[in-house]
Amino acid sequence: MLRWLWLSLAVLVIDQITKQLADALLTYMQPVALLPLFNFTLMYNSGAAFSFLSDAGGWQRWFFTAIALTVSTALVIWITRLQRQQWPLAMALALILGGAIGNLIDRLIFGHVIDFIDIYYQQWHWPAFNVADAAISIGAALLLIDTLFGGEPVTPDKSGNPAPLSGQEKGAKKEAAGKKENKS
Repeated sequence: MLRWLWLSLAVLVIDQITKQLADALLTYMQPVALLPLFNFTLMYNSGAAFSFLSDAGGWQRWFFTAIALTVSTALVIWITRLQRQQWPLAMALALILGGAIGNLIDRLIFGHVIDFIDIYYQQWHWPAFNVADAAISIGAALLLIDTLFGGEPVTPDKSGNPAPLSGQEKGAKKEAAGKKENKS
């Protein structure tokens, strides 16, 4: 399912272009009103989500870099093992991967992540975010939806690759589950 990596690349390119534009055109911490409830405000986040550990003294840059590299590697491996009919899962993972790499690039180059999307209501502001963060959030939501309501169960085929259960296998699993319930 490597064909879904185009989505990761699209997220990465859009994320990096918008961050560079924000960094070049906006003044740090000076909101630019776009719509009611929505500003562009340039901010730098040296921590994780919601600025978690942003004041930890610098070690967090390498900690979050290592996590992003590990997760990105795992996501690529996971995507390569998916079957064609698992495209909703592949799409979710591709979005998460593109966002993770986008923020990873910021950490490696600048030591912080560039955030600029500011959603607010009256005096309450949601933590600023960027395109990568949005892609990660959308991907995580799609992953949750796929997990709860998604496609067919998948079991390994003879070569160890995931393969969807056949109708006969599904029926056998349902029958076995029914027998277990009747015994209780």
